[in-house]
Amino acid sequence: MDDKKISHAKRINIVQIKLIRERSIMYKDRKIRSPQNAYEIIRDFLGDNDREHFVVLCLDTKNQPTCIQTVHIGSINASIVHPREVVKSAILSNAASIIVAHNHPSNVAIPSAEDIEVTNRLKEASNIIGIELLDHLIICEDSFLSLKESGYIN
Repeated sequence: MDDKKISHAKRINIVQIKLIRERSIMYKDRKIRSPQNAYEIIRDFLGDNDREHFVVLCLDTKNQPTCIQTVHIGSINASIVHPREVVKSAILSNAASIIVAHNHPSNVAIPSAEDIEVTNRLKEASNIIGIELLDHLIICEDSFLSLKESGYIN
C-alpha cells in the first residue's frame, strides 16, 4: 500500500468587482472648488441622521464628483472607519482624489482626537495608493468644519 497523501483539489472562485449605482443626486456646479461646495453636496446626501455617517466623495482629475458612498454608520457619537473601506470605492471609481466627511449629530463641529487620528491614517493610506485626500469635513446641521482649513491636513 502506498502511504502517499492524497491531495484534493481546491475550488477557486472567479469574481468580478463592480460599483453599483443605487441612485443619483444632481450637483449644479459640476466642480468642487471649495470645502463649501463639498459641504453642500454631502449635507444634501446625508440629510438628517441621528447617528454618525462617514462618507467618501470621489473626484476625477478635474475635481468633478464621480460618486459618493456611505462607508460606515456609527453610533450617536462615534464612527470607527477603516482606511480600506474608504479607498475601496475610490479605487473602483478611478478617483484622482477624495474628500471624506462625517456628521456630528450633536451639531458641534469640533474635531475629536479620533477624528484627527482617522484623518492622519486616511492621509497615509491615500498617499500610498496615489489618491489624494483633499479634505475631511465635519458636517453639522447649518455649519461645517474643514480639517484642511483648520490645519489638520497638510
